[in-house]
Amino acid sequence: MYRILLIALLLAGCAQIPPSPQDIQAKKFEPVPGKAVIYVVRTPMDSRESGSLVLDGRDQITTLGGTYYRWEVNPGTHRVAGVGNANEEVTLSTAAGGIYFLEHTVLGNDRVGVISTAIRQISDQSGREMVLRSQLLSQAARFVQLAGTAPGICIASC
Repeated sequence: MYRILLIALLLAGCAQIPPSPQDIQAKKFEPVPGKAVIYVVRTPMDSRESGSLVLDGRDQITTLGGTYYRWEVNPGTHRVAGVGNANEEVTLSTAAGGIYFLEHTVLGNDRVGVISTAIRQISDQSGREMVLRSQLLSQAARFVQLAGTAPGICIASC
Protein backbone atom coordinates (compact mmCIF):
# COMPACT_ATOMS: atom_id res chain seq x y z
CA MET A 1 0.00 0.00 0.00
CA TYR A 2 2.71 2.49 1.02
CA ARG A 3 4.81 1.48 -1.98
CA ILE A 4 1.96 2.38 -4.36
CA LEU A 5 1.42 5.71 -2.61
CA LEU A 6 5.14 6.53 -2.81
CA ILE A 7 5.27 5.72 -6.53
CA ALA A 8 2.16 7.83 -7.18
CA LEU A 9 3.64 10.79 -5.30
CA LEU A 10 6.92 10.57 -7.21
CA LEU A 11 5.14 10.43 -10.56
CA ALA A 12 2.80 13.29 -9.68
CA GLY A 13 5.74 15.47 -8.63
CA CYS A 14 7.53 14.92 -11.93
CA ALA A 15 5.05 16.32 -14.41
CA GLN A 16 6.64 17.82 -17.49
CA ILE A 17 6.93 21.59 -17.50
CA PRO A 18 5.14 23.25 -20.42
CA PRO A 19 7.38 24.57 -23.20
CA SER A 20 8.96 27.92 -22.51
CA PRO A 21 8.09 30.94 -24.69
CA GLN A 22 11.62 30.69 -26.15
CA ASP A 23 11.05 27.02 -27.11
CA ILE A 24 7.72 27.83 -28.74
CA GLN A 25 9.25 30.74 -30.67
CA ALA A 26 12.31 28.74 -31.80
CA LYS A 27 10.05 25.97 -33.16
CA LYS A 28 8.41 28.44 -35.54
CA PHE A 29 11.66 28.33 -37.58
CA GLU A 30 11.40 31.99 -38.54
CA PRO A 31 14.37 33.65 -40.22
CA VAL A 32 15.96 36.64 -38.51
CA PRO A 33 16.50 39.71 -40.72
CA GLY A 34 20.20 40.19 -41.43
CA LYS A 35 21.16 37.01 -39.54
CA ALA A 36 21.48 33.28 -40.15
CA VAL A 37 20.08 30.71 -37.71
CA ILE A 38 21.92 27.51 -36.78
CA TYR A 39 20.04 24.77 -34.92
CA VAL A 40 22.06 22.05 -33.19
CA VAL A 41 19.93 19.04 -32.30
CA ARG A 42 20.93 15.85 -30.49
CA THR A 43 20.43 12.55 -32.26
CA PRO A 44 17.28 10.83 -31.01
CA MET A 45 17.97 7.88 -28.75
CA ASP A 46 21.72 8.39 -28.40
CA SER A 47 23.45 8.16 -25.02
CA ARG A 48 22.61 9.98 -21.78
CA GLU A 49 26.11 11.47 -21.77
CA SER A 50 26.50 15.19 -22.39
CA GLY A 51 28.58 16.58 -25.23
CA SER A 52 30.02 20.07 -25.64
CA LEU A 53 30.32 22.15 -28.81
CA VAL A 54 31.79 25.58 -29.48
CA LEU A 55 30.79 28.08 -32.17
CA ASP A 56 33.70 29.97 -33.75
CA GLY A 57 35.89 29.26 -30.72
CA ARG A 58 33.79 31.54 -28.49
CA ASP A 59 30.23 30.38 -27.69
CA GLN A 60 30.11 26.99 -25.94
CA ILE A 61 27.07 24.81 -25.28
CA THR A 62 26.64 21.38 -23.71
CA THR A 63 23.96 19.23 -25.32
CA LEU A 64 21.93 16.52 -23.65
CA GLY A 65 19.81 13.77 -25.16
CA GLY A 66 16.47 15.11 -26.38
CA THR A 67 17.63 18.73 -26.62
CA TYR A 68 18.41 21.34 -29.23
CA TYR A 69 20.04 24.76 -29.26
CA ARG A 70 19.55 27.76 -31.57
CA TRP A 71 22.31 30.21 -32.51
CA GLU A 72 21.60 33.46 -34.37
CA VAL A 73 24.77 34.47 -36.22
CA ASN A 74 25.99 37.05 -38.70
CA PRO A 75 26.11 35.74 -42.28
CA GLY A 76 29.43 34.20 -43.28
CA THR A 77 31.54 31.19 -42.47
CA HIS A 78 31.09 29.57 -39.06
CA ARG A 79 32.87 26.62 -37.45
CA VAL A 80 31.12 24.37 -34.92
CA ALA A 81 33.56 22.04 -33.18
CA GLY A 82 33.64 19.52 -30.36
CA VAL A 83 35.28 20.43 -27.05
CA GLY A 84 37.86 18.38 -25.17
CA ASN A 85 38.54 14.92 -26.58
CA ALA A 86 35.82 15.40 -29.17
CA ASN A 87 37.52 16.38 -32.42
CA GLU A 88 34.50 16.60 -34.69
CA GLU A 89 33.81 19.83 -36.53
CA VAL A 90 31.71 21.24 -39.32
CA THR A 91 32.09 24.50 -41.23
CA LEU A 92 28.99 26.27 -42.54
CA SER A 93 28.78 29.07 -45.08
CA THR A 94 25.67 30.92 -43.97
CA ALA A 95 23.54 33.58 -45.65
CA ALA A 96 21.25 36.21 -44.16
CA GLY A 97 17.80 34.71 -43.66
CA GLY A 98 19.15 31.15 -43.91
CA ILE A 99 18.28 28.38 -41.47
CA TYR A 100 20.76 25.53 -40.98
CA PHE A 101 20.53 22.28 -39.03
CA LEU A 102 23.31 20.26 -37.42
CA GLU A 103 22.86 16.83 -35.83
CA HIS A 104 25.05 16.17 -32.78
CA THR A 105 25.59 12.53 -31.80
CA VAL A 106 27.18 11.47 -28.51
CA LEU A 107 27.77 7.77 -27.86
CA GLY A 108 28.80 6.44 -24.47
CA ASN A 109 27.64 4.81 -21.29
CA ASP A 110 27.68 5.32 -17.53
CA ARG A 111 30.67 3.04 -17.05
CA VAL A 112 33.19 4.67 -19.43
CA GLY A 113 31.54 7.99 -20.27
CA VAL A 114 31.68 9.42 -23.78
CA ILE A 115 33.07 6.97 -26.34
CA SER A 116 32.62 8.99 -29.52
CA THR A 117 30.92 12.11 -30.86
CA ALA A 118 29.96 13.34 -34.30
CA ILE A 119 28.39 16.41 -35.87
CA ARG A 120 27.00 16.75 -39.36
CA GLN A 121 24.77 19.04 -41.37
CA ILE A 122 21.32 17.57 -42.07
CA SER A 123 18.45 18.48 -44.37
CA ASP A 124 15.91 21.14 -43.54
CA GLN A 125 13.11 18.57 -43.27
CA SER A 126 15.07 16.19 -41.00
CA GLY A 127 16.26 19.08 -38.85
CA ARG A 128 12.78 20.50 -38.33
CA GLU A 129 11.37 17.07 -37.44
CA MET A 130 14.12 16.45 -34.88
CA VAL A 131 13.79 19.92 -33.32
CA LEU A 132 10.02 19.51 -32.97
CA ARG A 133 10.60 16.31 -30.94
CA SER A 134 13.22 17.98 -28.71
CA GLN A 135 13.34 20.64 -26.01
CA LEU A 136 15.27 23.88 -26.07
CA LEU A 137 18.48 23.24 -24.16
CA SER A 138 17.96 25.79 -21.39
CA GLN A 139 14.64 24.24 -20.37
CA ALA A 140 15.61 20.60 -20.82
CA ALA A 141 18.53 20.98 -18.42
CA ARG A 142 16.01 20.99 -15.57
CA PHE A 143 15.13 17.34 -16.18
CA VAL A 144 16.88 14.13 -15.23
CA GLN A 145 16.50 11.91 -18.26
CA LEU A 146 16.22 8.17 -17.84
CA ALA A 147 17.71 5.76 -20.37
CA GLY A 148 15.15 4.92 -23.02
CA THR A 149 12.59 7.51 -21.94
CA ALA A 150 11.34 10.65 -23.55
CA PRO A 151 12.62 14.05 -22.39
CA GLY A 152 10.68 15.27 -19.38
CA ILE A 153 10.54 11.95 -17.55
CA CYS A 154 12.37 12.44 -14.29
CA ILE A 155 13.16 10.84 -10.97
CA ALA A 156 13.54 12.09 -7.39
CA SER A 157 13.60 15.90 -7.48
CA CYS A 158 12.51 17.53 -10.71
